[in-house]
Amino acid sequence: MTEELAFKSAQNLSKSFSTGELSPIDVVENLFSRIEKLEPILNAFCVLDQEAAMTAAQASEKRWAVGEPLSAIDGIPVSVKDIILTKGWPTLRGSLTIDPDQPWDVDGPAVARLREAGAVIFGKTTTPEFASKPVTNSALTGITRNPWNPALTPGGSSGGAAAAVASGLAPLALATDAGGSIRIPASLCGVFGHKPSGGRVPMFPPTPYASLAGFGPITRTVGDAAMMLSVISRPDPRDFGSLPYDPVSYEDLIEEGDLSTLRIAYSPTLGYADVDAEVEGTVRAAVDRLSDSGARIDVLDKVMDSPIDMLERLKRGFADYAFRHLGPEGLAKVDPQIAAEIEAARGAGLAEHFDAEIERAALHRHMAEFHETYDILLSPAISAQAFPAELDAPEGGGRYDWIPFTSPFNLTRQPAASIPCGFSSSGMPIGMQIVGPQFADTRVLQAARLFEKILPWDEFRPGYGM
Repeated sequence: MTEELAFKSAQNLSKSFSTGELSPIDVVENLFSRIEKLEPILNAFCVLDQEAAMTAAQASEKRWAVGEPLSAIDGIPVSVKDIILTKGWPTLRGSLTIDPDQPWDVDGPAVARLREAGAVIFGKTTTPEFASKPVTNSALTGITRNPWNPALTPGGSSGGAAAAVASGLAPLALATDAGGSIRIPASLCGVFGHKPSGGRVPMFPPTPYASLAGFGPITRTVGDAAMMLSVISRPDPRDFGSLPYDPVSYEDLIEEGDLSTLRIAYSPTLGYADVDAEVEGTVRAAVDRLSDSGARIDVLDKVMDSPIDMLERLKRGFADYAFRHLGPEGLAKVDPQIAAEIEAARGAGLAEHFDAEIERAALHRHMAEFHETYDILLSPAISAQAFPAELDAPEGGGRYDWIPFTSPFNLTRQPAASIPCGFSSSGMPIGMQIVGPQFADTRVLQAARLFEKILPWDEFRPGYGM
């Protein structure tokens, strides 16, 4: 088992497969050796299938040997969040309410595209129940922990995915984001997470939070995320709301960015957030480094009014519909906080829900006008530092008070990413959010790639608290 191999980027693994320097079998064997050591500490997975992974790796090795890989990610290990249908494995969504004794014979669109591309799908990562919390714990799978300090949370709801990538247990992770569930754990775990534009990655079935949600990559490098997006954004007829397919190679396009041409805004609060001073100071220092490297950045006190109340009204409508089948017996099995939110959503009014949708449309128009002036918007990814893994929020704070920056861009369906930009005094990663106009995934990834060169993070690795 080697740490160097565990932390190779997917792009470098692909190059090594093409030259014969490495085999997909080498990578899978190393991966499972590392999982055996670290999974008892981190609890990042709820399903692991070494036999299936080795079978896929052997098939990939044969394709590379004759120069006929199915794609650039042929043979690359990928984890899948346990919200996404994965053929042959149960998708329990972190919940005791779902019967595992079902056929499980369907892949979701993104998983199907990964298989078609030859990726080695080796396991499913943990999620809080129904992906409904910004931390990762559940009665089904227990507590997932942060590889930089296992006493602390990795965030959520894609906490298992981010912890696995950060600790060298997966080069690529497929995750979901309906309010920040990719960007929050990416920030807390010191990795890159990209929430694509709404509709960019086909989804089936819809998540409980409907049009707020999207599927996307968590990776250690921007190039790896771009390479994965090129695959998972391919079309699928099951999602009638997906965007027309754009047959581009994002990994090639990201190298075309030019920092001097970007019109950039940085807002430390968006106009309403209460931010930890060390978080804001670290992000501001990163912004200053970008400015010193030639970026033109305007600092804005306000970008929008708080959309949090509107978001909560929307979520009540979605939750009332999505969980209408859960009676008292089912709710008794649900996380008490989530059950309380479901019960509070009972009888949500249609007029209230559509009022919120109209406000949502107004926010979308507002941000479209904002991006007529600015190509990208920067902000902190979250407003707090990592806190104990047993808690659902920082001590003394509300459950959602510490994540004010991510959900606005689920409402507007804009592409947004979190990149590592520094560390707290306690040694924990801090992330910066990059937001682009709707459909401008390439622009967000190009900006992230430019920033990655100025603020490199790949050499930093967690110590797992050992």
